[in-house]
Amino acid sequence: MSSPGMGTHDRRGPALQPLVAWRASRIDDPLTKLKYLRSVVPRLDKSDRRMRAVLRFLPLVLVFVTVSACLVRAMVQVEPLPLHIRHVKAPVLGSEGLPDVWQVEGTKEWEIYSNGLRIDNRFSVSNHARSYQAFPVDHPEEIGQPRRTQPAGIVFHTTESQQAPFEADKNRVLKQVAESLAEYVRNHRAYNFLIDRFGRVYRIVYESDAAEHAGHSVWSDREWLYVNLNESFLGVSFEAKTEPGQEVPAVSPAQVRAAAMLVEMLRARYGISATNCVTHAQVSVNPSNMRVGYHTDWASSFPFERLGLPNNYDQPIPALFVFGFQSDATFLRVSGARLYAGVELAEERLREHAAERGLTVPLYRSLLQRLYRDRFHRPSTASAEQSE
Repeated sequence: MSSPGMGTHDRRGPALQPLVAWRASRIDDPLTKLKYLRSVVPRLDKSDRRMRAVLRFLPLVLVFVTVSACLVRAMVQVEPLPLHIRHVKAPVLGSEGLPDVWQVEGTKEWEIYSNGLRIDNRFSVSNHARSYQAFPVDHPEEIGQPRRTQPAGIVFHTTESQQAPFEADKNRVLKQVAESLAEYVRNHRAYNFLIDRFGRVYRIVYESDAAEHAGHSVWSDREWLYVNLNESFLGVSFEAKTEPGQEVPAVSPAQVRAAAMLVEMLRARYGISATNCVTHAQVSVNPSNMRVGYHTDWASSFPFERLGLPNNYDQPIPALFVFGFQSDATFLRVSGARLYAGVELAEERLREHAAERGLTVPLYRSLLQRLYRDRFHRPSTASAEQSE
């Protein structure tokens, strides 16, 4: 027969154990939790062998858990990122975070800006005044939006012109080729800006006017949809030539530095969102066969990060999920992996939108294509179609 004292102790221990466990669970620091358990366990049941066994190994368990948690955190912090997403900044959706750049001095022939940018105005020319409509991206069928005259974005191009060897003993030829190219671009009103291989920035078509650079094209940001971007976006072209699928930019370091300064100035002056700084390959479409990628310059090799921009190849291509355009095997071969990631994201969004409306993907795509043809398809000029 057990003694009265022992019976009272047995009844008290189990009754207190849930309270002790609850209070211990609310203590985050392992050492503090251990001190608390040691202080209360004797009041539960000193004669309980199982409890003593647990207490004997409890410090080791707590140390193991703490070390394991630290190792997990360390592994998460040092695990290398895949190559294609290293150093990628999140897209800036809106005009926040704009650089602060202003004009320091200038003449009719040149301008200098506070970030070091120098613009050559000797080839500047007028074209028709910029004027366009933007449409709500979720309801592109809506009409009645006021017309705009300020550029909403930048499309990056390459001239795809013949390239002389970029060497010191070819200096005279390189300069002649660059200025001949600037004259050709001027005559065709092809871009707003041209950057030659020495990093010289030429203003061609004034920003107040539209350049014939994008032809049939589609882009959107979080709020607005833009169609046929000659009117709504500035055209900036590099004297360069691209190859199918390449991911290393075929431009000089001077061109990259000059482009970064030019983009800073344009974003500061016109409040351009970083998400609206995109390549020709991302926006170009062919209405005759409803395919994306009619032009593929800067398909996967544009150095977004080196220009202080987010990697906009990570954005879904709007033409596919807004208007039902499609891609094909040729586009996959030419575009490269970086651009095709945007195709996959757009196709996923298209499927989601179709499911939300209770429609099959083919039916939903055909409805979007009809919307584009009926509402937005406008024949472009020959010069616009030929521009790269």
